[in-house]
Amino acid sequence: MPMLDIERARARISELLAEYRIPGAAIGILHRGQVTTLAAGVRNAKTREPVTGGTVFQCGSMTKTWTALAFMRLVDEGKAALDEPVRTYLPGFRVADPGVTAALTPRHLLNHTSGVEEAYGDPGEGDDVYERMVAAVAGAPQVHPLGHTHGYSAALGYAILARVMEVIDGARWDDIMRDRLFRPLGLTATSTRHDRVDPRRAATGHLVRSLDEGPVVSPLAGLPRAFGPGGNISSTVRDVLAMAHVLLHGGRGPDGTEIVSADAVRQMMESRVPVPDPYSFGPEWGLGLIVCDWHGHTVYAHDGSTIGQSARLRVLPDSELALVLLTNAGPRDSFYRRAFNDILADLGAPAIPELPDPLPAPPADPSRFEGVYGRPGARYEVMAGDDGLRLTFTPDPMEARLTGLPERLTYELRPIGETQFLMPPRGPAEDPQTVAIYDFHDGSARYLHTNCRVNPRLSNPTPTKEKSTMHVMAVSTVSDTTGFWGALKSAYGQLPPGAAWTLAVAGTDGTRAVNVIVHDSVDTVRAFFERHAGPFATTEYFEADAANAVGLPKP
Repeated sequence: MPMLDIERARARISELLAEYRIPGAAIGILHRGQVTTLAAGVRNAKTREPVTGGTVFQCGSMTKTWTALAFMRLVDEGKAALDEPVRTYLPGFRVADPGVTAALTPRHLLNHTSGVEEAYGDPGEGDDVYERMVAAVAGAPQVHPLGHTHGYSAALGYAILARVMEVIDGARWDDIMRDRLFRPLGLTATSTRHDRVDPRRAATGHLVRSLDEGPVVSPLAGLPRAFGPGGNISSTVRDVLAMAHVLLHGGRGPDGTEIVSADAVRQMMESRVPVPDPYSFGPEWGLGLIVCDWHGHTVYAHDGSTIGQSARLRVLPDSELALVLLTNAGPRDSFYRRAFNDILADLGAPAIPELPDPLPAPPADPSRFEGVYGRPGARYEVMAGDDGLRLTFTPDPMEARLTGLPERLTYELRPIGETQFLMPPRGPAEDPQTVAIYDFHDGSARYLHTNCRVNPRLSNPTPTKEKSTMHVMAVSTVSDTTGFWGALKSAYGQLPPGAAWTLAVAGTDGTRAVNVIVHDSVDTVRAFFERHAGPFATTEYFEADAANAVGLPKP
């Protein structure tokens, strides 16, 4: 039987941590019933405490697999059904589309095909957070028709699912997870709340803006409570492997306790929808699981990231194997591939497939991919030039400021399939990315899918000569900070063609804010800004002297 060389694996992880400037990592391996853990690096780049197998990391969206398992317990008990409308459990639930209101089911939420925009505002940090989120989406529009395509929901979908669980079980989601999953599995280090993690064991998140700068402690300790069912579980590699054991062994935990039925695990793995971009994570999505194809072997997975921590889980039934990687920086796809592939080779398991090479010829009609695509917090413009297609990504200004990204990032698009493209990295701190531009209507694509998120077409591309050059400064006196910043996040995904949002900053008390938007006139910025933020602030508008300003791009 193939054996893992633990010391060589630990040394290799230490080398990779140094190369990628990631402070620390822990890896767990469950192979034919035996658990092995290894750790390297430090929990905090400043205090230098070492990472151990018992270090608690934030799991990010890997939380969704845990939540799915807990929901399937309710299905096993006959208290919930995957294809029963959500309104059966939440009679007051509604969104803008009456048809979606009536037909949305837990299965849509679990496999990310609801299409409901994540327009839930700031629901706060109270115990009623998921009830408030459900109430807040009463007017939420559709990003795409119900069930039409896969489009990842970072928080909302699983928050609605959590509220269904709360109503059925008569308890808060945090308590349901503890009582129905963590305790039956014997987990003592796993929690749904940041404030319940032992600080003496907790990893600290870090940002790596550049390899030269190295890791800096993240200014944010964790995600808001709204992300709980979809992103807020913290755990150790050994505890994550206990959950993986349930998936590998027909619903039973390491001590033989039945957590869910074998049929529940089968449904999680076999109820699948296709993913338009099959290369970022996998070609299909199950119920709380990504479904991958590694050289003909089916692998189940879920990834997760918070603001400075990253998690990867891979379950290989054919090899009786599960691997988990938890780090306190990232995510870096190439780090995970190199770390796991060495271990997979030692154990005689299939390797992670490489991304495909670009096709030799460009698309026959590149114009059908051109357009502006977006959602709240992200905007993508695809344009054709003499050297092929290019994608310009405009990140949320607040995210860009936190991560050190420029206001716009431009990538080549090299075809790797009929509707899929490879985006080569811009430098050593990035990895290759993939994108799908698909679902054609009247000769033009309707959606852009990358990093699992779906972005609908907003408009046709703006010719370069029509790009806006006036920098307009909006100075706001804010009366409702929650409403104001929530409205701006939504507005960002609806920028007019050719516009750019270059600055968003608030005073320390939140009552004053300055935003700079590049557009064609003060009046058009005023109309756009007031439409979104008018109810929450009084704003004055000025043309900014960008030519002499520090930190603003020159026109």
